[in-house]
Amino acid sequence: MASLTPALSRREREQQPVLFGHPGQIPDGACLGGVEPQLRRMQYFPIFLSLTGRRVLVIGEGEAAERKAGALRRAGGLVATAPRFGAGDAGLLDDCALVIGADAPDDELQALSAAAQARGIPVNIVDKPSLCSYITPSVIDRAPLSIAVSSGGAAPVLARLLRARIEAMVPPAFGRLAALADRYKDEFRRRLPEVALRRRVLEQALGGRVADLMLAGDDAAADREMQRVLQGEPDRAGIVYLVGAGPGAADLLTLRAQRLMGEADVIVHDRLVTQDVLDMARRDADRISVGKSKSNHSLPQDEINALLVRLGQEGRKVVRLKGGDPFVFGRGGEEAAALAAAGVAFEVVPGVTAALACAAGAGIPLTHRGDGAAGDGAVRTLTLATGHLVDGALDLDFGILARGGTLAVYMGLDSLPALRDGLLAAGLDPGTPAALVERGGRADQRELMGTLDELVAGGRAWSTGGPTLALVGAAVGRQVRRHLPQPGQDLSGPV
Repeated sequence: MASLTPALSRREREQQPVLFGHPGQIPDGACLGGVEPQLRRMQYFPIFLSLTGRRVLVIGEGEAAERKAGALRRAGGLVATAPRFGAGDAGLLDDCALVIGADAPDDELQALSAAAQARGIPVNIVDKPSLCSYITPSVIDRAPLSIAVSSGGAAPVLARLLRARIEAMVPPAFGRLAALADRYKDEFRRRLPEVALRRRVLEQALGGRVADLMLAGDDAAADREMQRVLQGEPDRAGIVYLVGAGPGAADLLTLRAQRLMGEADVIVHDRLVTQDVLDMARRDADRISVGKSKSNHSLPQDEINALLVRLGQEGRKVVRLKGGDPFVFGRGGEEAAALAAAGVAFEVVPGVTAALACAAGAGIPLTHRGDGAAGDGAVRTLTLATGHLVDGALDLDFGILARGGTLAVYMGLDSLPALRDGLLAAGLDPGTPAALVERGGRADQRELMGTLDELVAGGRAWSTGGPTLALVGAAVGRQVRRHLPQPGQDLSGPV
């Protein structure tokens, strides 16, 4: 028999350095890319400061000082400049709203920083973070729309690269579109006092034909379309999106899921939806946890159905977030049926289901074409099954499952003895490879490899309590460890 092999987590088994880090290379107590945990916190509070008609001071002479002074003037500041800051120059700070120092001797810049901070005046000393009470980000200017990008001084080159990407994604027409929205802002507030409804109408306008006309350069037609939207009768109907949140990693969300989370009025989510995923939602959206774990439902399913129906009937835009895919053991079908019966509009947005995420993270192919012309060892079927026990038994057709293919059993740890007994009794080879995968698709994914007998013997002690999927079949034995290139490694191969 094969020996029980506790497969290391991705964190444990991939300790080679990789540029920018990778979720699989996070040692215990550290964060993405080896960054210390405290660096994950936002070190600077982002804020836009009005300087119109206010005195601002720039100390120094040279290109950097001139560039800063020019930016302050464009923001409406009354810019005062001086080449130096000496012991008798404290009066330069009188009535200042902001101070910047550049291209001056270090001792004078230190004195400027100390004097400004003593008066409570925000001060920035160019390229000297230790002397700054604030920092200036890279800015994408599409006035009146402004987008700021900052790394908090940790990686300014990276911030500039991101700025360049955003510059390419946000053409200048977006500034004119923002100005158009500003012109009609008061009229929209008067006609549509309900905030959620007004937001929805504006999202449809600014993300639809109004934006298309503006981006096409037809500003007059965009203005006429905005007037038509304003005078039309708004659609007050609600809609519920049944959205798959995937295995828990935020970057495994679909683009549609991410977009809808940014537009929703309400987020209704399960326990398995991670905080990283929830952080992708609009900040002011209402969040309702209906957290469900095995045999512990904080809200019964019929009450969840009723909640979704009520929110939809209230005209809300609802995202119902479910771990994995809503139609794969997610009871999404029950929720869809309840919404349809109540006449509430809904849409299903698929997500990465656990079987796919677990297999990918573990390097286990779920199917295999076979070896040689005859296709020996081919695995051509994949079966998804639930490990939910009914009166202590698994309601599965073990005769069919034992014939071959790959079997993925969701919530597979507690039912593992029953799964083992049923498959072996139906004729499955006792040496068939199997695996338990805990927290699949996340940085802390773990695998335990072995046969069913071995997993039953050691699985409970190995588990740390996370959601676990069981995989059984010949393809499990074809696990391939991920190989990541090392810095400087030649990957070109023969020419």
